[in-house]
Amino acid sequence: MKEIGHFPMSEHPVLFKGYLIAGCWTRSRAASQLKGVPGKGYGAGARRKGVEVTDSERASNARAAAGPLAGLRIVEVSTYVAAPLGGMTLAQLGAEVIRVDPLGGAPDTRRWPLAPSGTSLYWSGLNKGKRSVVVDFRSERGQDLVAGLVERSGPDGGILLTNAVGRPWLDHESMRRRRPDLISLQVRGHRDGRAAIDYTVNAAVGFPLVTGPREQAGPVNHVLPAFDVACGLYSALGLLAAERTRRATGQGQQVSIALQDVALALAGNLGFLAEAEVNGERRARDGNYLYGAFGRDFTTGDGRHVMVVPLTTRHWRELLEVTGLTGVMAEVEKALGADFSTDDDRFRFREVIAGLLQRWFDDRELVEVERVLGGTSLPWSRYREFADVVGPGRSELLANPMVEEIDQPGVGRHLAPGSPLAFAGSEATVARAPVLGEHTEQVLRDVLALEPAEIAGLRHDGVIEG
Repeated sequence: MKEIGHFPMSEHPVLFKGYLIAGCWTRSRAASQLKGVPGKGYGAGARRKGVEVTDSERASNARAAAGPLAGLRIVEVSTYVAAPLGGMTLAQLGAEVIRVDPLGGAPDTRRWPLAPSGTSLYWSGLNKGKRSVVVDFRSERGQDLVAGLVERSGPDGGILLTNAVGRPWLDHESMRRRRPDLISLQVRGHRDGRAAIDYTVNAAVGFPLVTGPREQAGPVNHVLPAFDVACGLYSALGLLAAERTRRATGQGQQVSIALQDVALALAGNLGFLAEAEVNGERRARDGNYLYGAFGRDFTTGDGRHVMVVPLTTRHWRELLEVTGLTGVMAEVEKALGADFSTDDDRFRFREVIAGLLQRWFDDRELVEVERVLGGTSLPWSRYREFADVVGPGRSELLANPMVEEIDQPGVGRHLAPGSPLAFAGSEATVARAPVLGEHTEQVLRDVLALEPAEIAGLRHDGVIEG
């Protein structure tokens, strides 16, 4: 045997998943030695003789086996939105994602909204399907445990997702010394390491000054943390791209993504920046009008609101037919010298069009509007509050295979979504989020093969919780 870093390798080459590697993973005692924490074996299959698999493990394994990423193991050290969402995206596709938190939990474990029990609905929503481990990040033994989880996570492991800053023991080079084929992805605020969150990068790229009604004087931040969400999805994609490269070459990868870069990419890709640079235009606020075509919100006779977007020529013709405005609109076109079959003129004369359509909505209550528009191919929707979605709209949610009722500890039974990706021929179930530290013992036993006495000692010394 020869040892490279902390990985004993056999002398004989092995063909592994399509490429030749210099050696094979072993489960020897030497391979299992975690610095300062003795143990036996490692990997998803390592289990002490006589230890029973729990029901929760069986369920988790069954879910993972149904997903396209089954077998992939990721260690996540994160907080807030982007990195946790990236990890959950992978978990909901079958990967085993081990979220590791500091003692007492990271700041997002207490983030609003909260259930009556004080449990964070935010944390529960962004960590579904993961395993939870709690470790003392300040102690050398705790840091060594986290590094060991990355190091000993098997051939389809060695993947770290984090947005932690100021932790040298967690950086790529430190981890790579223990796991040469390491894949790590670091979520940052700015590329140079400065802090940023969704609300600040939103302000920095210009969106709040084109959002809201025309008469609005100050900036309007959007409620949805869209850049955090995009960053999380980019993160999941980045890890999969790096893992594909490792399968082909055997080489790990250091990946980073900056939230500010995500915001710039979206603003640029959608043409906002080019419009300002090339055309010299300053986009103005325009309320709920669709930019560059026709679409707007309308108020019904009973004071309700609907959004209607006749995106294509067919939609436009249908809207005129059901509202009885085909002839009237033709006369208006003629008078204006316009062609409302084009997006350009529908946008240019949007206020004239909206004024005529609003009269039709004024004369009808929401029920009739829904009946009429429901018989068309038009993109439209009435405006709903979140309470409407889970209240009167509950049956509609339950009819969606993506949504299931789960029993979340500290929250109770409620509807929760799984992955919006639907793979033909397979049905994924929605797994609840873990309780903080719920899987600490299981993971230390499964991945690091620690004995009960060793785990008890770590708990006694305050190195772990759960």
